[in-house]
This record gives sequence, structure tokens and C-alpha cells, in this order.
Amino acid sequence: MKKTFTKILCLAVALIGVNSAQAQENNRDVNEIFKLGVEARFDYIDQSLAGERLPGASGFEARYFNLRMDGTIGNKFSYSWRQRFNRVNSLSSFAHNTDWLTLTYKPTDNWAISGGKQVLMIGGWEYDRAPIDLYFCSEFWNNVSCYQLGASVSYTTNKGNDTILFQACQSPYDNSETNLFAYNLYWSGTHGCYTALWSFNLMQYAPGKYDKYIALGNQFKFGDAKLQLDLMNRGPKAKDLLFDNFSIMGEFSYLVANRVNIFVKATYDKIGRSSITASGLIPGTEITRVGGGVEYYPLGGRGNRDVRLHAAYAYNFGDNTNPNGTALGKGSFLTVGLTWRIDVVKGITTIIDKHLDKRAAKF
Repeated sequence: MKKTFTKILCLAVALIGVNSAQAQENNRDVNEIFKLGVEARFDYIDQSLAGERLPGASGFEARYFNLRMDGTIGNKFSYSWRQRFNRVNSLSSFAHNTDWLTLTYKPTDNWAISGGKQVLMIGGWEYDRAPIDLYFCSEFWNNVSCYQLGASVSYTTNKGNDTILFQACQSPYDNSETNLFAYNLYWSGTHGCYTALWSFNLMQYAPGKYDKYIALGNQFKFGDAKLQLDLMNRGPKAKDLLFDNFSIMGEFSYLVANRVNIFVKATYDKIGRSSITASGLIPGTEITRVGGGVEYYPLGGRGNRDVRLHAAYAYNFGDNTNPNGTALGKGSFLTVGLTWRIDVVKGITTIIDKHLDKRAAKF
């Protein structure tokens, strides 16, 4: 595994050197061709159940360590890759920890066709946000297998504020014994202060049998205040979608002086008797999480979000029939930590530019 990681870093450095040289010669933005980013988050976590601290689930943790590469190939193609390294233990798990690896073809400004390992297109703002930017989540979020092999086609309006996407991919209920598929219709639209992330999903859990999702993600933004409210109904039959098996996630946040973000959040999961248990959500669960937190951006005065300090707390009410679930009744969760992001290519090209400027000043 160490050899594989070393080879990847060597290749990345070589590409940076080549593209940086081309950028100097052609006076073009290297990030259009090759963009390399590294992000990491480190937490101190304290978890308790019914007032008793859980030593095995508490302590310091390297929560995320991600490598991301993006760029374009010619005028019509683009690629994106994100890899997690904090939980890679062997070559067999390397591909599993590839969040996405996609190639996108845009024949026009309106149409896009993508293939590879992709994000499973389910509506909702909690689901849409990067895991590194979330501290506690709904029980559904913690159990869904959200990265799958597949393909998608999308159409964006001329104004760019609405996109309709259709995706066919592996089902989150897929296993080694059967090939199961999912079919997802997704709409994202921004109109004034409102932005929607809606979807209708057919998730195959057995040959010829589908679990259905209706996910309605809604965001309202007024200046520095933001409200996100998600409603997701699930079930193998249409009648099950009528509030027998569903989740509600809501978060309100307010940014103070471009440096401090204060938020409160609540989630509610009800797992009906007819629900599909392959996702780790077991029938009979009815659990609520409430909490909040604060984020501080030391460089925020310049609009920079590359460094972040956070503290967040949540408490759980209700029952989770999965004893290995992430949110158990009378459980509490506290996290304090640090997140940082680096644009590697931008940093190297900046150093090269400064070096060349110093050399030019001598002549």
C-alpha cells in the first residue's frame, strides 16, 4: 500500500512539474488542465451512552485525509477523482475507498455525459454536502452506500440555474451474489433565495424489486443566514411513501463577520416495518438527533476557507433497533477539531512565479 501511494504522489509531482512549465511558457492557467488538492480533518471525539463514556469510540482521530484531482482533456472532456487515504489498509480496499473517478463529455454547453464511479444522485442538502464538512448526521446518511459505478446524462438550461439529470448505476443494495441497479432522476434549481435538490430514485434490492425514494432538499438563503430542510420518503410500495419510512433533516446557520459560522441542526429517522434492511436501517427504529456547533475560519477575513476550527455537540432521543447504529437512544456526541485544504498546484506555481520574478529583478 505504501508503494502504491508513493507511486501516485510521484506521478502527481511529475504532472505538476510538466504543467507548471507549460503554464510559464504559454501563460495559461494550469488549474484548467490539472488541479491537485489535499484536504484533512483531525478530531477529538467524546461519545457517551446513557451518561457512560464509550472509551472505544472516543479519543483523537484522523477523520478524513483526501486527495482530489480535477482537470480538462481538450475542449470537451473533463475528469474528477477523489481518494480517501485515512482508512486504506490494502490494495483490495483502495478501489473501495475511491469516492469517485469520472470522465465527463460535454458536446454542448447544455448537455453533459458522465461515466465511472459516481455519487449516487439522491436529493437533499445533508446528503449533498462533503462528509468532511459534516459533524453529525441522520441515521440514513450514515448507512447509505453513496458511491457507485454508473453513467449519467444531464441537461442544464441556458441561464444555468436548472439542471435535470438521469443516472443508471449500481444499487446501494448491491452485493457480490447479484447485480442490482438503481435509476435516479434528479433536479437541481436555483431561483432567487431558494435552491432545490430533488430526486426520485428506484433502488433495486432484489431482481425485479425496487425500493423507492422521494427526496426533497430545500435551501433558503438570506444574506449570511441559511436554512436547509430535507424530507425523504422511502419504501418498496407506493403506500409506504406516506410517512411510514422517512427522514427529516434540518439545519440553520449564520455566518458572523465572515469568520464564525454558528449552526443548529436536528434529524429524525423513522424506519417503517416494510423498509428494506440491507442499508443498515432496521425496522422499528425511530431516532432523533439534536445539536449544534460553531466553526471558526482564521483566514475568513479574506474570504478564505482553507483552514477551519470546529466544535459540535449532539444528543439522541428515541430507539434504534440496530445495536451497531451510529445514533443510539440517550447517546451523546462531541467533536472538536481542525480542517485544512491545500491547492497543491496553485501553491507550487505561486512559488515558481515568485522565483522567476526574483530572477528577472536581478537583470
